[in-house]
Amino acid sequence: MSNRLIGAGNLGDAPSLKHVRIGDETRPVLELSIYLDRPVPVDDGGFEDRGGFWLRADLWGARAEHVAPLLAKGARVRVEGNLEQEAWEDKESGELRTAFKLNLDWLAIDPVRVKEIGYLESSRSRSTDADEEDE
Repeated sequence: MSNRLIGAGNLGDAPSLKHVRIGDETRPVLELSIYLDRPVPVDDGGFEDRGGFWLRADLWGARAEHVAPLLAKGARVRVEGNLEQEAWEDKESGELRTAFKLNLDWLAIDPVRVKEIGYLESSRSRSTDADEEDE
């Protein structure tokens, strides 16, 4: 089963960056635990969470390596990806287990809890600067 999911929530733990061997290559994967909430306005002007749930998520490739150092427990994120149901046999009981996991295509950091932002130079500006130094 696979369905598209777009949601927002908070990281329950610091993400874990791993490198997984797939065939002849090693690929980076960032493993996340996200509480996807559903805030609903209440009479006092605040919000109440109605219907939130925990979800494991994976982000693969170069994006995983770039995002990993920017995320911490409690970070607010917006995610988009394919929701997939995984099945496996429990090693201890031998029972069939299932769980949902989000295979991320996109992860954005909500700036609500961000203290500071810094930007990398683009490759275009680096080459332009180098050309100017040569002149």
